[in-house]
Order: sequence, then structure tokens, then C-alpha cells
Amino acid sequence: MSNTAKSTQTSPESSILDSGLTQAFAKRKAFIPFITCGDPSLEFNERAIFTLIENGADIIELGIPFSDPVAEGAVIQAATARALESGTRLKEIFSLVERVRARSSIPLVFMTYANIVFSHGSRWFFDQARRLGVNGVIIPDVPYEERGEFLPYTQGVDLISLITPTSDDRIDHIAKDAQGFIYCVSSLGVTGVRNALEINAKTIARIKQASSVPVAVGFGISTPEQAHEIAKYADGVIIGSAIVQICAQHDKNHEQRLEELGNYATSIRNALDS
Repeated sequence: MSNTAKSTQTSPESSILDSGLTQAFAKRKAFIPFITCGDPSLEFNERAIFTLIENGADIIELGIPFSDPVAEGAVIQAATARALESGTRLKEIFSLVERVRARSSIPLVFMTYANIVFSHGSRWFFDQARRLGVNGVIIPDVPYEERGEFLPYTQGVDLISLITPTSDDRIDHIAKDAQGFIYCVSSLGVTGVRNALEINAKTIARIKQASSVPVAVGFGISTPEQAHEIAKYADGVIIGSAIVQICAQHDKNHEQRLEELGNYATSIRNALDS
């Protein structure tokens, strides 16, 4: 079973310390799997989440489907399109989170886009996230300089900062203001499985010098070997496309997919712990 941390809803001044995200990195390297909500169904997502928890996940990242997911590669774009075509809506995703929260206090993070937040209203969106016990939100199409648009409404929900290979002259500023954990993007481009990763240990070290907030690396990680190598420098790994691919195997029934998902998660957990 994974380490879990209860979400606490506190004043804005203490939200960075008490969101529940930083604690997820306290005892071991964090495994942060990503799933696309609604693909293949929200019912399957619920079972997948608990399969991931049972096999070593420390934080679950939930992707809210959006029609123009600019940060995503082909695998997650296709999953997002299927979720939207099947009629997945935000209120149903919220219901999924409520069901998960009824059984687990594992930290949860929404990955979404600015238009989704704006279309519902920033205050309403973050109020709902807080009510549901969501610990953090990632908005990849909002640059660091524009995050102030949302900060007045977060209050206990961490707004996760991304540092990319093009962030060089801004790393110190982004890191100093980071909440929850820092999402360090491993390579240029969009998400997707990669055979080889460029692990910039110097960049991770620089981030750590500027901030005590944990650093998790994502984009392209798919194998236990890659996870093990990145864990030498970072505090955790984020894996998306490889997991979405397992969930989207239409030639296998749900039980087969869940079994493969559990085996895969265990292999990543073992690699991070070795």
C-alpha cells in the first residue's frame, strides 16, 4: 500500500505546508501515475485508481479532458478525445473524486487547462477542488508570470509549478514560489513514451538549491529503468502515457487491463525503492 496523507483545508498562509502533497515525498521516492478521466470510463478509472494505490502510487494525477490539450502527446490526446466523445463531464469527474475520497486519503491532483477553470469561474473551480479534498492543480498552459490570476482562490489547494528545459533564466523564481511539488519536465515537446530521456541532473540540483519543495520529473518516463535512474536525482516520477496505454487496450477486458496495470505499477514501485 502507498503512503497516504489526508488533505487539510487551512488558511492561505499555511496552505503550502498542509496541502498533503509534500508529505507524500517524506518517506520514499514518490510514484505519481496519471490517468485520463473518462477513458475508457469513469467506472474503470475508479478501479484503476485503487489498483494503482494498492501497488505503490503515492499521488494520483487526474486529467480533466479538454478539447485542445496542447501539452499532451498522441496517446493522451486520443484518450482525451475518447473521453469527450463518450460524454465525460466535469460534474461526473467530481463524483468520481468523491467516491475515491470516501475510501482513500491519498493525495489527488487535477491536471487541467486554463479555459476549463475560466469557463466555470476560478473561485468556483478551486472551491470545488477544496471541497472534494483535491490537494493540487496543474494548469500547463498558464505560465509562471500569469499564475497570480488563480492564487487568490487556491487557499489550501496547491498550484503546481512546471519547470521546463526552456525555463533556465526563471528557474530560481519559479522554484522559490513553488507549492506542493515542482513538476520538472524532462524534455522539450509534449507528453509521450520515449526510448531515451535526457536527465538534467544539474537542473534538478539547481531547483533543489532554490527550494525545499520536492521535485518530480515527468514527460516520457515509461520503464522501471528510467524511473530508477531519475530517482537518483529527483524526489519522484510522474508517468502518464504508459499508464494511459494500458488502460486503453481495447483487445483486453477490464480485468486483464487492471491486472497489467497492477503489475506495471509494482515494477515502477520496486524500481523507485531499489
